[in-house]
Amino acid sequence: MGLQFSLNGVAQELPNIIWITSEDNSPLLGCYGDDYAITPHIDSLSREGFLYTHAYANAPVCAPARNTIITGVYANSSGNQHMRSNYNKSKKVIPFPLLLRQKGYYCTNNNKKDYNVAGIGSEIWDESSNKAHYKNRKPGQSFFAVFNIMTSHESRVHEPPKENEKTHDAARVKLPPYHPDTQEIREDWAHYYDQVTLMDKEVGTILAELVASGEAENTIVIYYADHGGVIARSKRYVYETGTQVPLVIRIPDKYQALWPNRNKGTAVYRLVSFVDLAPTTLSLADIAVPDFIQGHAFLGKQQAAEQDYAYMFRGRMDERPDMSRSVRDTAYRYIRNYMPHRIYWQHINYLWKAQSTRSWENEYKEGRCDEIQQRFWEAKPVEELYHTATDPWEVDNLVENPAYQKVLERMRNANQNWMADIYDAGLIPEIAYQSVQGDSALFDYMRSKAVDIRSIVDATAATMLDASAEFLNKLLNSPSATLRYWGALGLVVKGNEAAPFKNQLVELLNDESSAVAIQAAEALYKS
Repeated sequence: MGLQFSLNGVAQELPNIIWITSEDNSPLLGCYGDDYAITPHIDSLSREGFLYTHAYANAPVCAPARNTIITGVYANSSGNQHMRSNYNKSKKVIPFPLLLRQKGYYCTNNNKKDYNVAGIGSEIWDESSNKAHYKNRKPGQSFFAVFNIMTSHESRVHEPPKENEKTHDAARVKLPPYHPDTQEIREDWAHYYDQVTLMDKEVGTILAELVASGEAENTIVIYYADHGGVIARSKRYVYETGTQVPLVIRIPDKYQALWPNRNKGTAVYRLVSFVDLAPTTLSLADIAVPDFIQGHAFLGKQQAAEQDYAYMFRGRMDERPDMSRSVRDTAYRYIRNYMPHRIYWQHINYLWKAQSTRSWENEYKEGRCDEIQQRFWEAKPVEELYHTATDPWEVDNLVENPAYQKVLERMRNANQNWMADIYDAGLIPEIAYQSVQGDSALFDYMRSKAVDIRSIVDATAATMLDASAEFLNKLLNSPSATLRYWGALGLVVKGNEAAPFKNQLVELLNDESSAVAIQAAEALYKS
C-alpha cells in the first residue's frame, strides 16, 4: 500500500508522479494545432489529459530553467540566471525532491541535472543516473520519477540528418517572417521536426512501460519541454519561441478530484510557468508548500488563484553578457532590455554551429534580408511590446503605438514590481557576485540590509534613453557601487550623448568596483 492522503474526506493512496521532459522544443506538436508535426503519442496523451495553452519556461535556456524548476525559486532571484555558472545555494532553499523523499516517495532522475548552482546534485535523489527508474523502489512505495529525453536538443540539429529518420519535407516548412528563405534554414527546420517526431516515440515508450508496470492508473503523468527552441531566435531569447513550452498532464480517473476545472481532453488557458512546477508537485503529493517557494500550485489541495502574469528572464548566455526581463499575460508580451546597446544576435560559439545560423548571417552580410530579418543583427530597443494573438511571431513592436500605452505602462510596472518582490540578483553585475556574497549565497545577500532593492530597481531607469542628466549624475556619485554601475551603463546606452560626463567617467576608471570601471571605459569609448 502506498502513501495515504485524504481526498474529499476519503483516505486514498497518494498518486505516483512521472515527469517526462524533452529538450529544446516549443509546442510545435500536433495537439497544439501544428499540421506539420508528427507527434501521435503526445497527441494521444493530450486527449487523455489536459493541454496547457499558456505554459512558459522562466528562462529560455536549460540550466537557469532547470534551476528554477528544482528550487521553485526564480533563478534570477538567487543569482543563478547566468548560463553555465556555479554560485552558492542558500540553505533556506530546499530542492523539492528532498521534501518528497521526507514524505516517503521514492525519487529518481534519469538522468540530466544541470541545475546551474553549487550544492545541488545527485544527492537529492534516491537514484540519479541513466539507469534510475521507479521499478527499483520498495514494494508498494509511491514514486516520483523524472525521465529526460535529449533527442530534440539543439545539438542534434548540428549533425546531418540520417536518411532513415527524415520524415519532414523541407519544402513544406512554414518559415517565420524573421527568417530569410534559404535551403539551409529550411533543412534545419525540417531536421528539427524530425527530431521532435523521434522524441515523441520515446515518450510513447515511457508511457507503454508505465502501462506494462500496472501503475498507469495510479500515476499522474506530466510532459513538458525544458524551454523553447531551437532554430535561431528561439532558444536563449525571451520571446514566445524561446519560452512557450508544451505542457500536457494526465491524471487518472481515481484522482478526478485533482483535475483542473475541465473535462479530460480539453485545453487549460491558465498562465503557468516552471516556477510553479515544484509547488504543484508538492500540492499533488499532499506536502505543505514552503514559504521560500515563489511559484504557485495550479493543481491539488493547495491550488492558488490564477496569476495575472508569467515572468521570464535572460542573463549571460555562455560567453556573451546580456540582461532582459519579460512579462507575459494571456494577450501580450512585454520585454525590457537592460543592455540595449548590445545587438540581439551576439556571436555565441555554440549557436553558430547550426548551418541555419550561419546562413542567416550570410544573407544579412550580403544585403538580402528585409527590414524584419535584418533587425536581429542590430541594437535592441529598450522596450518591446507584442500582441501575441495577432502577432504570434512577435515582429510588430507596439511600444510607440499610442493605442497601447496603457498596456505598456501596466506591464512595465508589473516587471519592475516583480524584480523588486523577488530581489532580482541580476541587478548586481555578475563580476561583483563573489565579492558581495562571500561564503554565503546571492539569495541571502539580496535580502540583507546591504541591499536597497527598490533604489536599485529604480536605477535601471538609467538605461532608458530619456534618463535625465540629473538622475545619471546622482547615480554616478552614489556611495553604492551597484548604483554607480547603472549610472555608467546608462551613459553607455546614451553613446555620444555621454560627452558632458567625460570628466566623471575618467574618474570612474579608477573605481574600486571593476564593474563600474569597465562600464565607464565603455561609455568613454562610445562617447
